[in-house]
Amino acid sequence: MKRTLQLTLLLFCHQAMADESAVTTTDATRTAYSQPIPALTAAQRPPFLQGRSLVRQVWVIPPSENREIAGLGPLYNRISCIACHAGNGRGFAPATPQEPMRSMLVRLSIAGENPHGAPNPHPVYGDQLNENGVPSVQGEGRVAVHYTPRRIQLNGGEHVSLRQPHLKFTELGYGAIAPDVMTSPRIAPPIFGLGLLQAVPESTIVAQVSAPKPKGIQGKVNRVWDALQQKTVLGRFGWKANMPNVHQQIAGAFVGDMGITSPIFPAENCTATQANCQLAPSAGKPELSAQQLEATAFYHFALAAPQARQPQDKEVQRGARLFQQAQCAACHTPTLTTGEFPALPALAHQTIHPYSDLLLHDMGEALADHRPDFQATGREWRTPPLWGIGLAQKIEPRASFLHDGRARTLLEAVLWHDGEGRTAAQAVINMSVSSRRALLRFLQSL
Repeated sequence: MKRTLQLTLLLFCHQAMADESAVTTTDATRTAYSQPIPALTAAQRPPFLQGRSLVRQVWVIPPSENREIAGLGPLYNRISCIACHAGNGRGFAPATPQEPMRSMLVRLSIAGENPHGAPNPHPVYGDQLNENGVPSVQGEGRVAVHYTPRRIQLNGGEHVSLRQPHLKFTELGYGAIAPDVMTSPRIAPPIFGLGLLQAVPESTIVAQVSAPKPKGIQGKVNRVWDALQQKTVLGRFGWKANMPNVHQQIAGAFVGDMGITSPIFPAENCTATQANCQLAPSAGKPELSAQQLEATAFYHFALAAPQARQPQDKEVQRGARLFQQAQCAACHTPTLTTGEFPALPALAHQTIHPYSDLLLHDMGEALADHRPDFQATGREWRTPPLWGIGLAQKIEPRASFLHDGRARTLLEAVLWHDGEGRTAAQAVINMSVSSRRALLRFLQSL
């Protein structure tokens, strides 16, 4: 059985081009995350291009003569989507306390129940800290990230210095934030391949909860509120699988990060105590039209995932076997199959290789943010897809890993695994130098 699993893992590399050629890209340059699926038709190209323009758009403060690009604020972190998702890739954490958060934010919540099980937002600062405000509206404050070093010795004599982040709020515009407020720093995740992940049937994700796994590994789904359908559904996007679909993920980012309202979230991101924010002009109700939201979602659907590279390289093949042996594949599931997907039929019935089960797993105390999110506990995180991860620092040289960007390298990310990931991390620590090199070579090939 074990041999069969290993062979399956290796064979996927050789089958990837045949299985995925219509929905993946062979581009391995700095534009790899920005390619449309090859199956995109001529008729589908205009909404794709419009969505791309909206993602790259620098939004302006209302009132403005150009209504279509107005709506920034009253409170915001960045002025465009691409400012956080450079090249459609992942963000990074500040290297020093003096460096500002450029592609990172801090979630906030307080204890207590909230309708539908969502985190209970801070009564003054809301559910995330917004650094900037439009004229007459004070920004909410800044966050300095400090690090405590943690040294790990690996088999073979190598030492790796990890960094444990700590947050310090400064320049707060609306009063102190109490020590018992729950906080969670989050870097921007990559945005390619989301249509394929949304096309995976719910039944497939749920079935993985009860699928056989190594001892100590379980996984569970998150159940979250769908604001459009007005009901609780499966969560599959976001660091804690706290978003049900691409539309709501996008709408949440527009209003949370840029203060741009939409049909899903039509209210400005002001709390009741922020009087000037409440009085600031709006560009419309909502500011992002339904058609603009649809085009932005279609762009996300139609972004191709990068294909794995060098599948016949012996070192890559050895690394793939070690990935399996270390139990990494128990959560980072190599292969999923999509179902029906009317929004973009080319994504339907595809064999894909995201390296994620899209489930929540307990990752231990070291990675815990102690902030529940719907049914996700403070120690649980969604398994992040690994496809394209080997290109992350080619797209954005400063790109970092894990939810808060504490890991500067893939090896650091592995070594932070605890809880259900402890066995895998220990296996990597115990590997020979050449075996670790092969494992990392495999990850770099994805």
